Amino acid sequence: MYRDERKLFALLGVIIIAALLALVQISAARSGREGPIIWLGSSVAVFLEDVATSLTRGVRDTGGSVLSVPQLGHENAALRAQNEQLAADNARLREELAQYRAAASIAPVADRYPDGVVARVIGFPPENESRTVSIDRGSASGVKPNDGVVTGDGVVGKIAAVTPFSSQVVLITDYTSRIPAIVREGRFWGIAQGNLTSVRLRYVSQDARLRPGDVVVTGNGRSFASGIPIGTIVKVDRSDAALYQTALLRPAVELGTLDRVVVLTR
Repeated sequence: MYRDERKLFALLGVIIIAALLALVQISAARSGREGPIIWLGSSVAVFLEDVATSLTRGVRDTGGSVLSVPQLGHENAALRAQNEQLAADNARLREELAQYRAAASIAPVADRYPDGVVARVIGFPPENESRTVSIDRGSASGVKPNDGVVTGDGVVGKIAAVTPFSSQVVLITDYTSRIPAIVREGRFWGIAQGNLTSVRLRYVSQDARLRPGDVVVTGNGRSFASGIPIGTIVKVDRSDAALYQTALLRPAVELGTLDRVVVLTR
């Protein structure tokens, strides 16, 4: 009973609302204005059209992105390969520049010693028990044991062993290295002996006036002519108990960065 009454009231409400809308629509039509039904229908149509357009654009963009993924992957791979090639070319050019500079730096020394043999350092010892390096010239180039080895800065060492196409150089910092030496200022004699990381000038008379900063050069001997820089005095030991003075030298050549050298063949 109550359910039928609710249905009846609902039906009456719908009829009344429809009648009111019809009246409003007729009134609007008579006055030349757009009625609420037409406005509502137009708004719904425009909304549905916008939704459809957005969905279509999204599907198109997504499809384009999916289709471009393989192409982007190929382009990225090509760029990576190009970057790797540029890096390799840059490294090669840097090495060629370094080799050119090394060759250019040794050229004046080779001109100064026309009978010398230009060689390249090809190996350093893995242990520090001996201070030696290997060079790429040997007896086939006229290199012999006890030949002196120099750079543009000064003395490197002496040839210790020779094969036809390579040689071993004992550096002036090796314990076995001994070179006749002269303090340039004052002409005081001594022996430059290796001390692993430095050189000691030994057997200099006590009355010699040694000072830090004095340059020590080679004396005329078996391996070197006189006047080639060995190092610079950094410290002097004037112990009263000693018969001779001793001075600590900083080598004239940066032995850890050797590249090109000249062997002074006799």
